[in-house]
Amino acid sequence: MNKVARKGASVELAIEAALRELGVTRDQVEIEVIDPGKKGFLGIGARDAEVIVTVKVEEVTEPVTEPAIADPMTMQEETEPASDAEQMEEPVESTSFKTEVPAEDTELAKKLSDQKAIEETKQYLLAIAKDMGIHDLNIQHENDGKYISFHLESTKAAFLIGKRGQTLNSLQQLCQLVVNKYAEQFKVIRLDVGDYRERREQSLEQLAERMADQAIRTGRKVQLEPMPSYERKVIHNALSNRLDIETYSEGTDPNRYLVIEPMK
Repeated sequence: MNKVARKGASVELAIEAALRELGVTRDQVEIEVIDPGKKGFLGIGARDAEVIVTVKVEEVTEPVTEPAIADPMTMQEETEPASDAEQMEEPVESTSFKTEVPAEDTELAKKLSDQKAIEETKQYLLAIAKDMGIHDLNIQHENDGKYISFHLESTKAAFLIGKRGQTLNSLQQLCQLVVNKYAEQFKVIRLDVGDYRERREQSLEQLAERMADQAIRTGRKVQLEPMPSYERKVIHNALSNRLDIETYSEGTDPNRYLVIEPMK
């Protein structure tokens, strides 16, 4: 194999994939960009880049000499097989360049895709913030395996959070889509503004205890407002050690809610 066509989220990623399959370096190939691709918006109208990578073939030319009358004394030398050194100089026809991809190359590709996914998500958040009239947004991130956390800071943090975190939760779901459009492996996104998530979890734990006590006091089950799955999980965990109540979820997202019911 001396030529492959590959697609990727960008021209560089498509070239990297082709080089890995051919088992060659960039200076050993010729690259033809068929389609530079298109990012689109949230995957809408996006198109992968496409390249054709061809391994360069070095041409070996034989020197041209005038025909000479054979000398009987040299005929034996001319008919002897070439030495090992001379044989090594002969061009060797390549049958296949396909080799196993080194582990370090695979890790490098993952890191590159993660960096691309993180950068695209940051640019998306900055664009959204600008549309909201927020021009001082500062974004920091932490990458821990399949988990990526984005920490946002702004003087207009309340706009990013919204009522009971609804705006922040919506932004988190959108960022989940953006990241996984570019990352090679599935990523779980956590979006936070200041220390809102920590304060929200504390508030949910206190709410869980109050609602559990109310369920016991009245003898009737208590239905909470609709919440995203990770907030329902906070309440489940907060009440997991109580033996006088049980918790379960009902409904379908985004209107799925948690129920606290006293044990009978």
